[in-house]
Amino acid sequence: MAGSTIDHLVSLMVFLGAIVLFIGLFNQTIQTAILYQRHRAVATKCSDLLDNMLLNPGAPLDWGKSNCTLTGFGLQGFGLQDPEFTQYRLSPFSIMRLMSSTGSPVYYSKTGLTYSNITMGFGDFLLVPYIEAINYSTAARLLGTNGTYGFQLTITPIITVSISEVQPNPLILAVNVIGAGFPLSNANISYCFLTVEGQGTYPAYTIEYDTAYTDDKGSVPLSFPVDGTSESYALIVYAHLCGLIGVGYHEHVTHDENYVVPLIAGFGERRVIIAHSYDVHGGGNPAEISYNATFVLLTEDFTLREMPLNSENSTGKINFGQEPSHAYKEITIPTYTPGILIITYRKSAQDTGVVLMPWGISSMAFPVTFGEEPLHKEWVATDIRQAIVNKIAYQAKLALWSLQGYQVIG
Repeated sequence: MAGSTIDHLVSLMVFLGAIVLFIGLFNQTIQTAILYQRHRAVATKCSDLLDNMLLNPGAPLDWGKSNCTLTGFGLQGFGLQDPEFTQYRLSPFSIMRLMSSTGSPVYYSKTGLTYSNITMGFGDFLLVPYIEAINYSTAARLLGTNGTYGFQLTITPIITVSISEVQPNPLILAVNVIGAGFPLSNANISYCFLTVEGQGTYPAYTIEYDTAYTDDKGSVPLSFPVDGTSESYALIVYAHLCGLIGVGYHEHVTHDENYVVPLIAGFGERRVIIAHSYDVHGGGNPAEISYNATFVLLTEDFTLREMPLNSENSTGKINFGQEPSHAYKEITIPTYTPGILIITYRKSAQDTGVVLMPWGISSMAFPVTFGEEPLHKEWVATDIRQAIVNKIAYQAKLALWSLQGYQVIG
C-alpha cells in the first residue's frame, strides 16, 4: 500500500513538472509569436511613415519657403514632397530646414541665435537658425509618433562625385563618379571653375565653364592653366548619366585664418548673413576682410549660370565685431530656384579664399540626418526609397523602433 502511494505521488510530481515545463515552453512560443507580430507591425509602420513623409508636402504647402513658425504650431503637417510635383520628388527647401542631428550647433553672438550645422569641410557651409528649423519633437508630434515610436531619417545622394588634386602646377584635378557601388562610365561632366584674384578693393574672380566625359572607370582629369599652390579656386562638378545626376565640389584657399561664414537669416525673404569667421568659430589673429558674393544656377543643359544679387551688399567689408556697421552684412538671394552662393574673400592680395553655400539642399548634394540615434535599440525596422530633389538623385532611408521596449522572457 505504501509503495503504491509513493508511486502515485512520484507520478503526480512528474505530471505536474511536465505541465509546468509545457506551460513555460508554450508561453515562450506565444511570446515569440507576439514579438514577431509586433516587429512586423513596426516594419509596416516604417514603410507607411516613410511614404507619408515623402508623398506629402505638409501644411502649409509652401512651408519650406515661408516664415511659418516651426517651433510652435505654425506648421500643421509634416511632409517633404515638393508641392509642385507628384511621386517621390522632394522639396530642396523643406529638407534644408530639417535640424541636423550630426553637426555640432553653432552660436552666433551678433544675432544671439543658435544654428543647425551641416558643414561638409572647410568652405562648404549650411547654417540654419533653430527658429527656422524643424526639430525632432515637432516632427514626431505632427506625424503622430510622439511617445510611440522613435525614428531617424537620412537623405543621402546616390551619386558620389569626388575630386582630388593630381598636380598643383599647372593644376590637374581628377574627378571620380561612383553610383550605387559601381563607377559611372561615359558620364557627362559639366563643371564651373572659379579662380580668385586678390587685387583691388574687393576680390575679383574669373569663372570658366566646360564639359567632359568619364572613362570606363568613372574618372576624368581636368586641367587648368593656374598655379594650384598660390591661387585660391573652387571647382563645382555636375555628373549626369541616364537620368542620374550627382554633384561634387573642391576648394583650395591661400588663407583660412579669417574667412566669411554664410548663415541663413530668413527663408521667406531669402536673406543670408555674411559673417566673420572669428565671431562664429573663433580663431587667432582676427583681421578685416573684404568679400564678393555671386549666385549661380544649374540650367537645363547642366551648365551653371550667374544670376545678379539684388543687394548693395553683394560686395563689402566685414570685421570681427569692432565696428557695428561692418560686423556682418546681409544679402538677398534673388530667387527660390536652387543654386549655389559663391563668396570670394581676401585679407590681402596674397591671402584669399572662397566658400560655398547651397541655396536648396540639392544644389551641392548635401546629406541630411534627422532624428534620434537608433543605436542600442531592441529592434529597428528600416525602409528606403529613391527620390529626386530638384534633379539630383537621392536615397531616403527611415529607421523606426518602438518605444515600448518589449522582448521575449524565457
